[in-house]
Amino acid sequence: MTVTLHVCITCRAGETLGEGETTPGKRLHGAILEAGVPDGVSVVPVECLSACNQGCSVALSAPGRWSYVYGRLSDANASDVVAGAAAYAAAPDGLVPWRSRPEIFRKQSLARIPPILPLAVVPEAAE
Repeated sequence: MTVTLHVCITCRAGETLGEGETTPGKRLHGAILEAGVPDGVSVVPVECLSACNQGCSVALSAPGRWSYVYGRLSDANASDVVAGAAAYAAAPDGLVPWRSRPEIFRKQSLARIPPILPLAVVPEAAE
């Protein structure tokens, strides 16, 4: 099963960019590709993850797994992002033990989203 690493390429990380300058998000995307994408991980550039106040951001997801959004990243974090994506790909449910995560994934998590369950197993809301 393929894991998707979404990288926001429009992230400006609070920078004012001149004409033709590369966004920090695009630099992060390029650095991740240069660092080497782990087997089973697909890197997908996206135009916005709506974490604009949190600097550069990425999201990890796969069918049937918890999803994560991480922020306050830069191209200097590319190797840690790749290591975190590899650990996520190895976790069948997407839950990587806290101590096994790169430090940036421990401290810079913006959201954890539960897997989508089939309608037949969604518990009824408490009243």
